[in-house]
Amino acid sequence: MFRFAMMAAILGLAVSFPAMADTRIGVVDLRQALFSSNEAKTFSERLQQDFADDEAQVRQAQEEARKLKDRLEKDGAMMNESERTELTGQFQEKVKEFNFLKQRLDSTVANRKQSFLEEARPDVDAAVKELLEEHDLDMILPSEAVVYVKPEMNLTDELLEKLNR
Repeated sequence: MFRFAMMAAILGLAVSFPAMADTRIGVVDLRQALFSSNEAKTFSERLQQDFADDEAQVRQAQEEARKLKDRLEKDGAMMNESERTELTGQFQEKVKEFNFLKQRLDSTVANRKQSFLEEARPDVDAAVKELLEEHDLDMILPSEAVVYVKPEMNLTDELLEKLNR
């Protein structure tokens, strides 16, 4: 039984090697091409503008928490227990505020980026299909799945050009 399974595996490999020899494969770095595109740069600038106030609030909360912490470390030993407890409470509240604002900002930005990716998906798919046809390829793999590729088979720059049209 084992010999039969081994022979079947060897036969399967022997049959698949000639088919693989004729397979033409291209490679693209989808993330690099998409995030280097003109549309992504415009999106990034718009994102920075839209969230500049929120980022300022986060930085302000962080700075206020840092100042409270510094004051606690510097003057805490000289304060009476009630002052130290009050300052510690203020510090903890400021840290909570910072964490809340940062998490809200990060979540909102991540949602906007995900929306951008979903909107860009049809354009990326169309550009990849064009590359497939232009280069007479059987498949295009993401660069993350490839250990090495000949430079002429890396089609990332061409993909970027197509996305920028």
